[in-house]
Amino acid sequence: MVFRDADDHVAFLGWLKEAARQFKVAVHAYVLMPDHLHLLATPSDDQGLARMMQWIGRHYVPYFNQKHGRSGTLWQGRYRATVIDAELYLLAVCRYIELNPVRKGLVASPGEYPWSSYMHHIGARQDGLITDHPQYWSIGNTPFDREIAYRQLTEEGLARAEVERITDATLKGWALGSEDFKQSLERQTHRRVSPAKRGRPATVRIAGETDEVSAQQES
Repeated sequence: MVFRDADDHVAFLGWLKEAARQFKVAVHAYVLMPDHLHLLATPSDDQGLARMMQWIGRHYVPYFNQKHGRSGTLWQGRYRATVIDAELYLLAVCRYIELNPVRKGLVASPGEYPWSSYMHHIGARQDGLITDHPQYWSIGNTPFDREIAYRQLTEEGLARAEVERITDATLKGWALGSEDFKQSLERQTHRRVSPAKRGRPATVRIAGETDEVSAQQES
C-alpha cells in the first residue's frame, strides 16, 4: 500500500499540487487508490510529467518510510502513461479515473470516495489542484450546467469495451485517438504508438497535435 491513512493522502496531494505548479503540469483528474494512483494531465513540455513524478517521489517516499517505519522504494518501476486525443477521449478518461474506486468495490458511487477529483467536477467542492480542461467546459454553458452534465455522464458509466481499451492503452503505452491522431504522433515521436496491423504497411499523415496524458503509478 502507498496510502495507509488520511494524512498520507493529504500529504501526497499537497506535494502533487506543488509539483504541478513548479513543473507547469495541468492536472485535470486524479484518484488515489490504496496501492496506486491515476492522473490525467497536460504537461507544458516533454519532460514535465516525468520531472513532476520524480519530484513527488523524492518528497513522498521519505515521508512515508519515516512515518510507517519502513525503508526502500515505494513505487515499482516507472509510471505508465499514454497520450490521448482530448476531443475523443478526455471526458471518458476522466470518468475512467474517478470511477476506479467503484470498479474496485471500495465504494458504491464515486461521490463516496474522498480521494479523487470527482467532487470537483460535480461542483461539490473546489479542488485547487484541478485545472479544468476545455473539453470539460464544452459540456455546459455555466458551471451549474457543466456539473449536472458531468454527473449524468458519470452515472451512465463506461462500457466494458471502453474500460478495457483505456486500461490496455495505459498499460502498454498505446495512444488513444483517431487513426490520423496516432499517425501524427508516430511522425512526431518516430516510434509506434499503436499495435501494428497485420497485412498492411504503416503510413503516416500529418494531423493535429495534443499533449494530454493519462498516467498510472503503482506500488
